[in-house]
Amino acid sequence: MAAALQVCHVACCANRAGPGVVSWGRAGLVAFGSCRSVILYNPQLVNSIHLEGHTEAVCALDAVYLTNESDLLVASAASDSTVRIWSKQRKGVKCLQTLLFGNGFVMDVSLAFLPGSDVPILACGADDCKIHLYVQQAGEFQKTLLLHGHEDWIRGVEWAVCDGDLFLASCAQDCLIRIWKMHTTSSALVEGQGDNTIRLKENVFSVKNYSGSDSSFAVTLDSVLAGHENWVYAVHWQPSVFTDGRVGQPMRLLSASMDKTVILWAPDDESGVWLEQREWVPEVVISGHFSGVQDVKWDPAGEFIITVGSDQTTRIFAPWKRENETEMSWHEMARPQIHGYDMQCLAMIGRFQFVSGADEKVLRVFTAPRNFMDNFSSISGISLEKLYSGQMIDLPEGATVPALGLSNKAVFQAHLQVPCADLYTTRDPSIRTQPVGCIVASQYGHGYEIFCVACNNAKTVIASACKASKKEHAAIILWSTTTWKQLQTLPFHNLTVTQIVFSPNDRFLLAVSRDRKWSLWKCKNSNPKERAPAFSLFACADQNTAVHSRIIWSCDWTPDSKYFITGSRDKKIAVWGDCCSAVEDQGNDPGVIQLRSSILDVGDSVTALGASHILAPDGSYTIAVGTEYGKILVYKWNIDDRSLPLSDWTKCVETDNSQSHTLSVKRLCWRKCVGKAGEDTEKSSRWLQLASCGADHAVKIFNVNRCRL
Repeated sequence: MAAALQVCHVACCANRAGPGVVSWGRAGLVAFGSCRSVILYNPQLVNSIHLEGHTEAVCALDAVYLTNESDLLVASAASDSTVRIWSKQRKGVKCLQTLLFGNGFVMDVSLAFLPGSDVPILACGADDCKIHLYVQQAGEFQKTLLLHGHEDWIRGVEWAVCDGDLFLASCAQDCLIRIWKMHTTSSALVEGQGDNTIRLKENVFSVKNYSGSDSSFAVTLDSVLAGHENWVYAVHWQPSVFTDGRVGQPMRLLSASMDKTVILWAPDDESGVWLEQREWVPEVVISGHFSGVQDVKWDPAGEFIITVGSDQTTRIFAPWKRENETEMSWHEMARPQIHGYDMQCLAMIGRFQFVSGADEKVLRVFTAPRNFMDNFSSISGISLEKLYSGQMIDLPEGATVPALGLSNKAVFQAHLQVPCADLYTTRDPSIRTQPVGCIVASQYGHGYEIFCVACNNAKTVIASACKASKKEHAAIILWSTTTWKQLQTLPFHNLTVTQIVFSPNDRFLLAVSRDRKWSLWKCKNSNPKERAPAFSLFACADQNTAVHSRIIWSCDWTPDSKYFITGSRDKKIAVWGDCCSAVEDQGNDPGVIQLRSSILDVGDSVTALGASHILAPDGSYTIAVGTEYGKILVYKWNIDDRSLPLSDWTKCVETDNSQSHTLSVKRLCWRKCVGKAGEDTEKSSRWLQLASCGADHAVKIFNVNRCRL
């Protein structure tokens, strides 16, 4: 039987801590550090496992398979001055050991086995210009040797086995690459060598094998490569290849540098001197935000999601349907906006038009160009007729950034001599750095940085709010999507409004704030779909009705517009209503909306809420809750069941550690229709999809089995 909740897609980026933060195993498994987590990623199966334990960002890791080929040994280094050793077995993953480096930092790690044995050895390149070698003895890694030579921080280390010997490549900020050779030796042979023997300096150490016998190993400096003109950030050996019935290690080395070059090294066949090689072909890579993700939204048709993050980018993720293949996988498809400020929020105005807010006083509106629509159709498998349905006919052909300009401008048919920023050059989703959205409007009116934005379901009105410490700055501003002018200002709150949500029928506007209050605004127009609606305060939290004692971070509406939900830092969730039957106070005071649910304590600060647009099979409302520590919980709420305290709430699903975010959940957003994006609705009709984003740099999409709620 299918689980009630499954992870459909995880989008996260490796930390910006140097290439050593990513390691690709020979069996196809990729390990990389993302925020404070270590991610084990299988590109073929499209799944991942989170290893939690570091208290700061992970900057390097490596992994090797043990002798049984099913157990995995992982080493990870982080900015918390520790290296952690992990073991992944069929039963699960656990941390075996933590190596402490005091006030120093390890910039890269590499695991291997001693020549001719099954004893693991760990190399750590540190900021003390030394390579620390650890050998596993009696189940624990013990420091065995220090390799001196580099004159600046060591940025990369990696082992390779060739002809029975072990080679270690290291690179540093001294612009040099060093190759060290480790081989077995005899302690008697070392002692017997006379003083007149000319030889390379050897560092010799002895270890005990698992059989109990002693073995001696010698380490010598084999080569020094000088070719880069700036810091060398990473070195990697070419993976071993299987030829003529045996596994061989090609003596080729790849290096990357701050001088913006990548060099492939190989020894000359005649002289043995290491020389540069050439020629590269790019491939599809893992991608995602490299800082906290602040907001996520589904497009109105539920075919893709769009996100904004503190890495100053807006990104689109969608299913990729490959030709002649039945499997579908999610990938980053485009970056419509690459900004100069940290992004905070966004709202969809149409299927291919959105408004975004950042750490600036301006709202910016973007629309998709025609070349994006063409390429998106070929990648997603959605016909152009379906994509253009209800869209503007006069879409620009593309986007371009003028010389000395900061904003990408629309290019129309009459200006095709201007180069456009295409989304792709092939059908593969290989991300290019040009922004592909055309900016069509900039909205000025707020006094401080934009914090939240929302659009009504008729796509005629935008509501926005900014950071505020005074009532005059905490006002909500309404904008028209046709004239891009201000329609109205809604003053009420005293501090920053944290989230704004229009009701599904567009009759109400709900806002929650850091001042621990919520406010409900009602549209005065008889037809809320009119282009210039006017709102007035309908109800609000006061001293008598207030439930929350801390910041209210999030809110949402039930799909019938009768009730709204609020979630706070005080760990409480409350449902209010019935808004459709409430009578507005005829006096000067706003009307009263009653508390309609039991107060639910989820055990952790509530940072995100999302109510599904599809009811549960028993008619209950389905509500997803995100917490400060990364958990996501799914509850059912039934107003008719109030026989016992909290009997109206039913906890259905809670994410486990591998499914949860590792830092606070920033936003939750349900797909508005049943089924899975990119798949046939009839086959996937029992599933709902929930998108989440968090401060851990991750975007996740969950499949929720509504038949098991």
